[in-house]
Amino acid sequence: MSQRFTVTAFSKSDSGRNVSDIQGEVNQLFEGDEPTPSSSNKEVSFNTEVVVVQGDGNPKESSPFINSSDATEKSQKYDGKHMALFEEEMETSPMVSTMISSLANYSSLPQGSKEHEEEADNEEEDKKKKKPVKAPQLGTLMGVYLPCIQNIFGVILFLRMTWMVGIGGVIGSFIIVFMCCSTTMLTAISMSAIATNGVVPAGGSYYMISRSLGPEFGGAVGICFYLGTTFAGAMYILGSIELLLVYILPQAAIFKMEGLEGAEAEAAMLNNMRVYGTIVLSFMATVVFVGVKYVNKLALLFLACVILSILAVYAGVIKTAIEPPDFPVCLLGNRPLISKGFDVCAKTLESGNGTVTTKLWSVFCDSPFLNATCDEYFVNNNVSFIQGIPGVMSGILKENLFGNYLEKGDLVAKKGIATVEGPDDTLTNSNRYVLADITSFFTLLVGIYFPSVTGIMAGSNRSGDLRDAQKSIPIGTIMAITTTSIVYMSAVILFGACIEGVVLRDKFGEGVNGNLVIGTLAWPSPWVIVIGSFFSTCGAGLQSLTGAPRLMQAISRDGVVPILRVFGHGKANGEPTWALLLTAGICEIGILIASLDAVAPILSMFFLMCYMFVNLACALQTLLRTPNWRPRFNYYHWALSFLGMSLCLSLMFICSWFYAIVAMVIAGSIYKYIEFRGAEKEWGDGIRGISLSAARYALMRLEEGPPHTKNWRPQLLVLVSTDVEQNVEQPRLLSLTNQLKAGKGLTIVGTALAGTYLENHPQAQRAEQSLRKLMETEKVKGFCQVTISSNMRDATSHLLQASGLGGLMHNTVLVSWPRNWKQADDLQTWRDFIELVRETTAAHLALLVPKNIAAFPSNGERFSEGHIDVWWIVHDGGMLMLLPFLLRQHKVWRKCKMRIFTVAQMDDNSIQMKKDLTTFLYHLRIDAEVEVVEMHDSDISAYTYEKTLVMEQRSQILKQINLTKTEREREIQSITDSSRGSIRRKNPAVVTTQLSVTEEQPGVSSKVEKPEEEVQLIHDSTSPTSPATPLTPASEGGAQTPGSAQVQMTWTEKADGEPAKPPGASTPQGIKDIFNMKPEWENLNQSNVRRMHTALRLNGVIVKKSSEAKLVLLNMPGPPNNRSGDENYMEFLEVLTEGLNRVLLVRGGGREVITIYS
Repeated sequence: MSQRFTVTAFSKSDSGRNVSDIQGEVNQLFEGDEPTPSSSNKEVSFNTEVVVVQGDGNPKESSPFINSSDATEKSQKYDGKHMALFEEEMETSPMVSTMISSLANYSSLPQGSKEHEEEADNEEEDKKKKKPVKAPQLGTLMGVYLPCIQNIFGVILFLRMTWMVGIGGVIGSFIIVFMCCSTTMLTAISMSAIATNGVVPAGGSYYMISRSLGPEFGGAVGICFYLGTTFAGAMYILGSIELLLVYILPQAAIFKMEGLEGAEAEAAMLNNMRVYGTIVLSFMATVVFVGVKYVNKLALLFLACVILSILAVYAGVIKTAIEPPDFPVCLLGNRPLISKGFDVCAKTLESGNGTVTTKLWSVFCDSPFLNATCDEYFVNNNVSFIQGIPGVMSGILKENLFGNYLEKGDLVAKKGIATVEGPDDTLTNSNRYVLADITSFFTLLVGIYFPSVTGIMAGSNRSGDLRDAQKSIPIGTIMAITTTSIVYMSAVILFGACIEGVVLRDKFGEGVNGNLVIGTLAWPSPWVIVIGSFFSTCGAGLQSLTGAPRLMQAISRDGVVPILRVFGHGKANGEPTWALLLTAGICEIGILIASLDAVAPILSMFFLMCYMFVNLACALQTLLRTPNWRPRFNYYHWALSFLGMSLCLSLMFICSWFYAIVAMVIAGSIYKYIEFRGAEKEWGDGIRGISLSAARYALMRLEEGPPHTKNWRPQLLVLVSTDVEQNVEQPRLLSLTNQLKAGKGLTIVGTALAGTYLENHPQAQRAEQSLRKLMETEKVKGFCQVTISSNMRDATSHLLQASGLGGLMHNTVLVSWPRNWKQADDLQTWRDFIELVRETTAAHLALLVPKNIAAFPSNGERFSEGHIDVWWIVHDGGMLMLLPFLLRQHKVWRKCKMRIFTVAQMDDNSIQMKKDLTTFLYHLRIDAEVEVVEMHDSDISAYTYEKTLVMEQRSQILKQINLTKTEREREIQSITDSSRGSIRRKNPAVVTTQLSVTEEQPGVSSKVEKPEEEVQLIHDSTSPTSPATPLTPASEGGAQTPGSAQVQMTWTEKADGEPAKPPGASTPQGIKDIFNMKPEWENLNQSNVRRMHTALRLNGVIVKKSSEAKLVLLNMPGPPNNRSGDENYMEFLEVLTEGLNRVLLVRGGGREVITIYS
């Protein structure tokens, strides 16, 4: 729309400024331009346009104005002086006047319009001028009430209602009608609440369900509703063909039925239905393709036919009370006869020449003479006739109250008339009697009747054409259902009160001269009903073929089912050509079934499923009390919606349990397809509301107490670091997470950034995207979190404290061993790590620290053999037992065997320990090999002192010398060179001798041959060296390279108990060096010496036993209470894990995590 605005100065202070100056300031506020000076004092005008785009597959109802580029561009309608305070907000938030104007001019166009096709044909539309759209003008009567009446009254009322009353009885039929009408009334109440909860664009029921229950349910139910509408078209076409071939023009049948009996006659009838049905379907599809406007123009004519037909029936009922019509039914005994083939209901007639036989005699006898041989039943019983329509005052209602269900081929017999049947009397001349064509039962009647109450969505489907949809839809729909329900219920009673039972059970009117049974009751002529019902069924078929393709087009354009997107395209004027072809193809399936009684239950399933989800949507929104749930229609309640949903589900299984299961499987398959392959939509649906409510309830339950040991599983907080580009530096950490979790439990992947939130928010978003992408790649199901603080230490601490919600908290922290902690730019890296260990201990959280994480397997790798070794040094609540079990659930570790090692001290009984541990593992239901390693007390080795001395000297260097990075590296290099020179001056034979008395390890010779390449010792420049100094290969990060062996030179006993000779035993030079170092040893911290001794001995045993293991799990010692020894703690852990490829250091959280009880 185009509007002209004139900007004028209206305050005294602005009296000296011209209009252009003020306009320039307005433009500046919007566009950031400088005010344009102008001497001319003339009106400045500009155009604004409000565009509402529909059918783009991305509905804007969630946020139609905020951050909308359209709104920003079109919001230039305010005075700069009064809005200057908000000028910086205007880029993202529009003026209230703009928003209200957009809302007031909102137009939801009917589907199939030219404007609805804009998105598919943007280039074409840009070249053409858009025509102004007329405002919708339809009111309640024309827009909702009459379309619903036309859709609800249909073929079942005219073709099957009388037969249903005859078979099920007045009581049974009334129950069926009441049950079905109650279902649709409850559904209409729910639909009215949804339809009045905001603007409902064109799309009707599909739009309501999908926006209330989400794209998965919406797509599944939308397709079910589409299939129901399509099969309804097939049913209407079959009904019109039945009217044509049975009542209007029987001689038009291609496959002749005269003289055929039983299955042959039935097959001929079905083939006629298939041929004519296909022809009619092709004609109707062509009409719809050529132009829907012709269908809409004929809609009133079809509606008039329906109303006139129903009025004719009521007029006929009134007439029967005054003067019942003459429709005699000929009975032989108690069996009604097919009226075709004879003219007089008598065996013989008296004439002047004597007694002569009738045509009826010729039917049952072999000749027209009195002495002919006749059918035994014909001879034994008399012929009589009764009135087919005795009238409403005749009292026939009492006879028709109860049901009379028949098997296929049974005779339709009159109750209360004597008949003579021989003991061996078999049915002959069956084609002369009125027979039941199908086996009937109560649930079949429900399935056949239910389509006659569908069509309640006709009003909501036209929501785009209504002047006030929120007022018209509830009133029109409920009034239409009330009207049709009254008509149906009164029809059941009136049919039972006016028509003879044998005529009611005569489905095709064979006993009343082939008339439509309901037509015999009509006034003034049966042809009123026949012609009226024929046109109304044809019209209903056209309406179905018009509505179904548009429904499919709406689903396709929403993009929720990717495979159906092709059906969103159509002609230039928006006609859904491809969807029409699909609809005609599916409709042909119903035509090929060819039986009205078989097609009706199929479409009943799809409609019932649609109605069930409408009720579910209303009930959910009401119970969840969504803030946006504010329907104008107030006469609803969640209990009514649940009752309607229960009725729909019950009717589905009452109609046909088989079809019900098939329909549910179809809907379920579509649901899962949309869930896995469909486009993600956020429509504020009720299912999301259920998830939120369920999550809240579960979180509140978790608050009641900690989980039982049986339910304990590691809820991981994975701490990762990112590089400058915010990419994760340790992707294998998430691979390990996946292997530990296998998609179960809680996983939070977090990273920390240093800085302020306002400045680093973009980096945080990039980091979060990077985490999400890596989580998706590694198939880690969980959440990601980025925390920004002034420094990394605080940011990590915040992550540790604030992650999780309520009872859904992490109980385990997974963090990688700090790489290159010795060569870090500053000392903060390993200090942060140790503080993290302390904080997890204080928070009673378990801690997992994988060392050499790059060597851990990815999710795609498989270990065909190998061991997971657990070194159980101290009790940690069972974490060391549980983790290997969880890992072995994953395909990467599945074929690895578990071994558990524990350490026995001097006073322990190692044999008993092994038995107890084996029993314990048996009760834990964990399969593992058990081994007890004995470590006896021994003297502290010279190497231990040397290692401790090196550690303390290095610590002093880093503490006391404040060097730049380059200077520090130069200093360390000089110390290393001095140490290497000292080693080279020693006798190489001494080194060889030392190696011979230690544990024999593969690869030792290569390390001895190249000491300059592989030995890297950091000493003080004045510290003496000794032959007892080990050859310790170290990688850049201070960790052993995978597969290498650790050479240990000690005076302690080896793991097998054999004493090793002291180094001085073979070389006097070694004894001399040791005594020279003695005074320095005495100054060492004895606590550090003992810890180093423990680390070295444990490392030696672990390397010997587990050097070939795929993974080693080890108790992680706690940091010292005195913070001054933190750097030594890192060194202890390095020594403890040297020579091992993959290590997982584990600290328990202070609680039992595994139990032997069930």
